[in-house]
Amino acid sequence: MNNTQEFKLCGVAIPRDADQMLSEICEHFVEHADVRRTEYGAVLTSKLGCADIRIDDQRLSIELTCPSQQALQMSRTSIAEHLFYFAGDDALELSWSQSGALAQLPNIHEVTVVSTEDVTPHMRRVKFACADVSPFIGGDMHFRLLAPPKGRNPVWPGLREDGRVAWPQGEDALLVRVYTIREVDIKRRELWIDFLQHPAPGVETPGADFARDARPGDKVALLGPGGGALPEASELLMVGDESALPAIARIVAEMPASTRIRAIIEISDKAEEQPLPSPASLDVRWLHRRDYLSDGRNILREEAEAAIGSMTDDTFVWVACEKEDIRAIKARLKALQHDKKKMYVAWYWAAGSDTSR
Repeated sequence: MNNTQEFKLCGVAIPRDADQMLSEICEHFVEHADVRRTEYGAVLTSKLGCADIRIDDQRLSIELTCPSQQALQMSRTSIAEHLFYFAGDDALELSWSQSGALAQLPNIHEVTVVSTEDVTPHMRRVKFACADVSPFIGGDMHFRLLAPPKGRNPVWPGLREDGRVAWPQGEDALLVRVYTIREVDIKRRELWIDFLQHPAPGVETPGADFARDARPGDKVALLGPGGGALPEASELLMVGDESALPAIARIVAEMPASTRIRAIIEISDKAEEQPLPSPASLDVRWLHRRDYLSDGRNILREEAEAAIGSMTDDTFVWVACEKEDIRAIKARLKALQHDKKKMYVAWYWAAGSDTSR
């Protein structure tokens, strides 16, 4: 008999087009969960639990089943945030069988800056003291950094009735950026986070500015972790630029010795290279932009597409870099019909915008 406790929650969403909304959900979550689509619904299963979504008279009936109350809250928030994102400017009604309102999110961790150091000329490491580092050991590596305005006591986000995050507004508005935990120091109860100090002039980099100005005693919060789990594969192809280097370093450090990893990493010059210790068999190729000819070629994209063209079907593909390069690489993988469950392909920044970390 299975005595594992389950926590359940039901919801109803009324979108403009229920079938289209369900298709959007399935297409997005296929990279984050096991998605089983039926004619009138879908079942999404992940580490958080199970979401059973059915089309019922142009409504989406949602039933969440999770192993803990915290997982239930996180699952509800994830579903709610994505539903409203996919709805865009269209009207959407969303209600739950229990109130989603909370004064503070269940997966938020207040941390304190301990020290800072420069790993390379353009990579700055900030070390944070964290009372409980256990949620960041193994599993997911990504999180959202929440930094309050300088000189103000932090006001952390809570939950709205519909399950979405209630972000502080006005003078209490937070800096919110996604990063990767570079390393967990269990003995010292510290989390290490590497921030790229973008060398390009005129690029807005609030996250990098935070790291540059961080001082011991500064308080911030980490929301998560969520996403960025270690790939399960015997063959791994990793491609990225400096923005992806902290994640690449963390992954190769934790992959088992039986894994064969090929990594292609684009950086500005040799001074930005970092040691990448790993128990796995690791072959790294560093691309230095300073050595490129000024012919407008997208070297990293070309190298990625060439590597993808020569890999086996069993290879797990991990790629993170600029948005337009990611679009091209995704198109290449789609043309090859590579298994979506054997890839993580995400853009970490966008040229000509303020979305850099």
